Amino acid sequence: RLVDTMIQSKVENKAKHAQNLVFDVQIPKGAFIHNFTMNINGITFTSSIREKSAARQQYAQARAKGKAAGIVRSNALDMENFKAELNVPGGMKVQFEIYYQEVIRRKLGSYEYVIPLQPGRLAKHLEVDVRIIEPQGLRYVHVPNSLGDHFAGITTITKGEKKAHVSFKPTVAQQRKCPTCSTTSVDGNFVVTYDVHRETKAGELEIFNGYFIHYFAPDNLDPLPKNILFVIDVSGSMWGLKMKQTVEAMKTILGDLRSDDHFSIVDFNHNVRTWRDDLVAATAPQKEDAKKYIQEIHPNGGTNINEALLRAIFILKEASNMGMLDPNSVSMIILVSDGDPTVGELKLTKIQKNVKQNIPEDVSLFSLGIGFDVDYDFLDRLAHDNHGMAQRIFGNQETSSQMKKFYNQVSTPLLKKVEFNYPQESVSDVTQNSFDNYFGGSEIVVAGKVDANNVQHLQSIITATSSNAELVLETLADVEGLDDFLKKEPHADPKFTEKLWAYLTINQLLAERNLAPTAALKRNITRSILQMSLDHHIVTPFTAMLIENPEGNERMLADSPQDQKIGCCPGTLGVASNGLDKSIPPWAKPTPTAKHPLNLKAPNVSTHITSVDNDPHFIIHLLKSQENICFNIDSEPGKILNLVSDPDSGIVVNGQLIGAKKPENKKLSTYFGKIGFYFKNKGLKVEISTEMITLKDGSYSTALSWSDTGSIIRKRLLVSVKKDRSVTIAMDTEMSFIVLLHRVWKNHPVNVDFLGIYIPPTNRFSPSAHGLIGQFMSEPEVHIYNERPGQDPGKPEATMEVKGHKLTVTSGLQKDYRTDQVFGTNVHCWFVHNSGKGFIDGHYKDYLVPHLYSLLKNP
Repeated sequence: RLVDTMIQSKVENKAKHAQNLVFDVQIPKGAFIHNFTMNINGITFTSSIREKSAARQQYAQARAKGKAAGIVRSNALDMENFKAELNVPGGMKVQFEIYYQEVIRRKLGSYEYVIPLQPGRLAKHLEVDVRIIEPQGLRYVHVPNSLGDHFAGITTITKGEKKAHVSFKPTVAQQRKCPTCSTTSVDGNFVVTYDVHRETKAGELEIFNGYFIHYFAPDNLDPLPKNILFVIDVSGSMWGLKMKQTVEAMKTILGDLRSDDHFSIVDFNHNVRTWRDDLVAATAPQKEDAKKYIQEIHPNGGTNINEALLRAIFILKEASNMGMLDPNSVSMIILVSDGDPTVGELKLTKIQKNVKQNIPEDVSLFSLGIGFDVDYDFLDRLAHDNHGMAQRIFGNQETSSQMKKFYNQVSTPLLKKVEFNYPQESVSDVTQNSFDNYFGGSEIVVAGKVDANNVQHLQSIITATSSNAELVLETLADVEGLDDFLKKEPHADPKFTEKLWAYLTINQLLAERNLAPTAALKRNITRSILQMSLDHHIVTPFTAMLIENPEGNERMLADSPQDQKIGCCPGTLGVASNGLDKSIPPWAKPTPTAKHPLNLKAPNVSTHITSVDNDPHFIIHLLKSQENICFNIDSEPGKILNLVSDPDSGIVVNGQLIGAKKPENKKLSTYFGKIGFYFKNKGLKVEISTEMITLKDGSYSTALSWSDTGSIIRKRLLVSVKKDRSVTIAMDTEMSFIVLLHRVWKNHPVNVDFLGIYIPPTNRFSPSAHGLIGQFMSEPEVHIYNERPGQDPGKPEATMEVKGHKLTVTSGLQKDYRTDQVFGTNVHCWFVHNSGKGFIDGHYKDYLVPHLYSLLKNP
């Protein structure tokens, strides 16, 4: 079904000073954006779709100052983010509107429309308004309680015979997490599911405004037998929760195999093993034996995807050659993997080519990519090249249910070799009309243009293979009934047939382009996609959205993501080739770039920052006096120091010390080996160690490795890992932290791996913030005078007055490791002796806490 979505956001900057404002919405990965407008104090920026290079050229001529727009990949399942960012003066009002189209496909017997709702704060007016118009007639409409029990009973559903209205409109009081809370509990997906009446096996043929749409979804058929090879990655990266959840899902999936199915299992790391060298019947004893085999797998080693897939293809080919397969059966391979190939053939294009050359035409390949760091684009191409589909699932507590849901979509083949035939004199430009398989609970959709003179006689002949025999079905279009219904319906889109045809055609052309054997054919297909994109005003990989004011002298550019290896989410705005990198906050980059294309009033980009690094050296940057004050803390391994404790904003940052391998000069150096972040209001905990990064939300837990670049987004908290370098944590637009990883030679006689933490002065902690670092967010008055020679001729001394104390401080250099992680950058500071005594409140032992997420008591 074609869905038109409009998201509107109205915001007012009530502060007296200018603030950065980000309009950030998630849209489905396959959706096409076709319009965006932005009204700033009565001035409306409108959008147009241009060929990409032409749009970039026009954008370069009149870049809007203090504004940016772009489309970025998201780590959310099948989602991308559209972002517009601008600097808003105090008192100004802004309204954003984005329009996009998507096709929702029938899965497991229903259509599902999902809209992410993450306002991030209480909204004066929050409303979701959904109109469903179905000429076939509505069988049911359901809104699951996906946002939680807090909103039970708020959604209203008004359902008629052929249309329905769903409304979700919580008041400000209903949005609050608790009666006295200032935070919103609206954080998740609003979901609507429904299905239509299906009276004929041949489906519904609809004609309107010169286009036809044919929906085909017969369900009252016996399933075809299937031959299935499960190809499971058991490399070392699958160790732990991923493997546990995979085993749990596989045991259920194996138990669901029917008696006329045949199956086997291929598991692989750097080697490839098979549970059985041949396909076996899915009898109860065989299924139990397979479950035991799966249960005993212990992940280790590398990843040899190429050999594993070729082995699975060989087993299916051998079974076919030996006459073991039912002629009416459906053959498929399901690949489960979480990483890139590391053993055997490593070139992804070569693996694709090997699979394509060897796999029989009647075998489908389905890919399940587990985790945030998996190369999902590769698995997606692999599946679509071979009559299948792919899905990314997260390596967390939900892995098992996601795997089972995916399997259920492909586990009941009802028809194979489905073909739709239309009279040539009546139709033209028909989308794909031949399909390998039809799975129960899904739907096949064919669209095309129709000749107005032959519209009354358009019929379709469908041929397919069912479980019993060849199937021949015929359907005739009901033209007048649909015409009358849609013309009377104010919420109907009069161009829905044309838009759906365009959507299906462009997606089909994109798939054909990926498989084009010659450069000339690829160029011809690209030209067709570009022309259709411009004709139908939609953003595709070959077009861009140009957003400009009425005078045309302020422009923003939104590009679609490129086809590239991205892991899970590159997090870069598509404003230009040297666009602003939003995955790492500006303060994390000490040296501003001279090529900065925007005039955004972002946090100060400078070397001035508060940090704790090395063994552990604290550098406190005092913004008002423009001084850096340093001190060391000499404590014991295992002790946990509170760095930030802010009860009002609910943020805690603690660090646990580890010791060097042995003392030097009778002193054992200590470092931070673990840093814990607790965001109490979100219920989120992040633990960063030298081994891994873990995010916890109640019983939910997911982990990232230092060995890969990847990200996690949970409740608007971003945890972004840069391989073997750093972790950035960003909460909404108010808080950000960066943690650096310092690796040492593992056989070093003394040194150990350790962490450093860097906190920008722009973080919005409350006045009640405390801790070894937090207490300086409310800056104390500091007076440094009487500079004089010190005991070391190269290190002058001075007197510092602070908090009623007169302290002798020493001039010296400390290291900032953000830009040079090996040697660091020198930072001048005044060093306070005796573990910061007199500069910090109380004694450093007052900042010891019992647990990694403990709030500091009685600061």
